[in-house]
Amino acid sequence: MTQTSARLLIVGPQGSGKGTQGVRIGDAYGVPVVSTGDVFRANITEGTELGRRVQQIVEAGNLVPDELTSEIVRDRLAEDDAARGFLLDGYPRNLGQVSHLDEFLTGRGEELDAVIELDVPRAESIERLSLRAQQQGRTDDTAEVIAKRLDIYENETAPILGVYRERGIVDRIDGVGSLDEITERIFAALEARGLARRAAA
Repeated sequence: MTQTSARLLIVGPQGSGKGTQGVRIGDAYGVPVVSTGDVFRANITEGTELGRRVQQIVEAGNLVPDELTSEIVRDRLAEDDAARGFLLDGYPRNLGQVSHLDEFLTGRGEELDAVIELDVPRAESIERLSLRAQQQGRTDDTAEVIAKRLDIYENETAPILGVYRERGIVDRIDGVGSLDEITERIFAALEARGLARRAAA
């Protein structure tokens, strides 16, 4: 049986291409891509109360606490365009946030349909990020900084995938190949779960 709503999460290390793939999935399934980074920036730009709180924390060089991150995501998922589904990118990023998301979705009688894990070898991620840093002239993306980011991903995000694997909703996708090849792998996995793409207009 095919399902017309899609509540999805995309997970992958920096340099895995999840931002690009996320946009493609959102377009194909007609759901908004909810990236915590984008939501933070939008709140800061709009000068909302949440945005001011986030800005103070970030300017002090601290990480946004789980409670506040979850509050901002809940706020975004309560908007009309997310009623039929969404694609989360960058949240939840640790076990505490998984609990917050579970609580929110359970309260709405919903659950995640699938977790897309973009599997990219560490060496490939480092190569892609180093290349991107060169192309964009980003001097802050040193080999040490990149390695530290990947360590955080491996230490904090691996346990999340363990939780979702136990629920049987993780689709591990080979993240090496052309953009189109990877997109097709993702679509095939979601289709196998009975998740229907939106008909082209």
